[in-house]
Amino acid sequence: MATVGIIANPASGKDIRRLVAHGSVFDNLEKVNIVRRLLVGLDAAGVRRVLFMPEYFGIGRRALDGLRLSLEASWLDMAVEASHEDSILAARLMREQGVGCIVTLGGDGTNRAVAKESAATPLLPISTGTNNVFPRVIEGVIAGLAAGVVARRLVDPGRVARATRRLEVWQDGRLVDIALVDAVVYDDVFVGARAIWDPTKIREIVLARAAPSSIGLSSIGGNLFCARRTEQGVHVRLGGGPLRLRAPIAPGVVAGVGVRGYRLLEVGEEVRVDSAAGLLALDGERELGVRAKSGLSVRLSGAGPVVVDAAAALEAAARAGAFTAAGARATSATGGAATSAVTPGGVKPAGENCLLMELGICETPCDSRGAGERAEGGATPDDVPREAAGRGRRRQETTGRSQNGRGRRGDGPWPKR
Repeated sequence: MATVGIIANPASGKDIRRLVAHGSVFDNLEKVNIVRRLLVGLDAAGVRRVLFMPEYFGIGRRALDGLRLSLEASWLDMAVEASHEDSILAARLMREQGVGCIVTLGGDGTNRAVAKESAATPLLPISTGTNNVFPRVIEGVIAGLAAGVVARRLVDPGRVARATRRLEVWQDGRLVDIALVDAVVYDDVFVGARAIWDPTKIREIVLARAAPSSIGLSSIGGNLFCARRTEQGVHVRLGGGPLRLRAPIAPGVVAGVGVRGYRLLEVGEEVRVDSAAGLLALDGERELGVRAKSGLSVRLSGAGPVVVDAAAALEAAARAGAFTAAGARATSATGGAATSAVTPGGVKPAGENCLLMELGICETPCDSRGAGERAEGGATPDDVPREAAGRGRRRQETTGRSQNGRGRRGDGPWPKR
């Protein structure tokens, strides 16, 4: 029975960056609405069981109230500590129970906690945090459909989900923590409100991902353009350097920083953290104390969580016919009974047959095998009509005039050859 786990963090979207910056506030009632739409998508995709992480607000129970669904909902048997430890434990229990996909509602911190125990279980993160680089904004129904086709193995998870990178914090040969986006050496000695927001106190940044389109410290590495950078990590040293840079370091905050060093990191390379007393912040939250000769290092690793590409999953599912089935009385164009796109053994491969042609409802028939081969070669569905239109225009231009003699496109029917 296909099962999907849901870890909805009621504390996400409420850190101090709401006050020191212009961070968004994600009300828990809005999370309830997102989970309602998520459940509708999961049910439509044929998921038969949903496993919730219990939490103090009751997001799952409120979301189910009044919904008429076929799926079964249950909750993990675990104590609620109202801390990130809940997400870590929930991810471990869901993995041990063999869920086909875990959907998270939270920010970078929530997903970092889940990634500590998710291992190879596919994640589909929905952004509901204050400052997010790892999770993305996605409509709940779409997330539910994508998670559902992955959990049911209607698509090959190896083709629509990919392993991401992570930062590993090592001390004296022992793995002590991880980060999904950034590790920051911060000039402070108090954990306090945990979040970091003062760029003048940042000494060094190690990034698993750097993009100018990101919000937060990842944008610093992204705005430092390097022609050699593709998928590498980045190590940036800040301070009174010769280069000044502006970047969106928090929601509604674009700050200037001085850069005194820049280095690309390949998977397996590490940065030693041997500076004076301070803190090491992971994914924007202060976690570990740093001191000289502490033996700490940050290593770029390829062992990050496996993340579902929702668009790719739904495209693959649609191409395989996961959302179509012939009606009981429908017949094909040849007069025989039309067959369903979904077989008892799973979904037929793309291009094996075309249900639209079998039912006689396709008004632009083509060689379905050729179309499937083109799709496997990387062409998008929109390429076919665009290329056909292009061939039509070239044909008209080479034949000269249209039948009405004016020779302008659109003045009359296509000329006969």
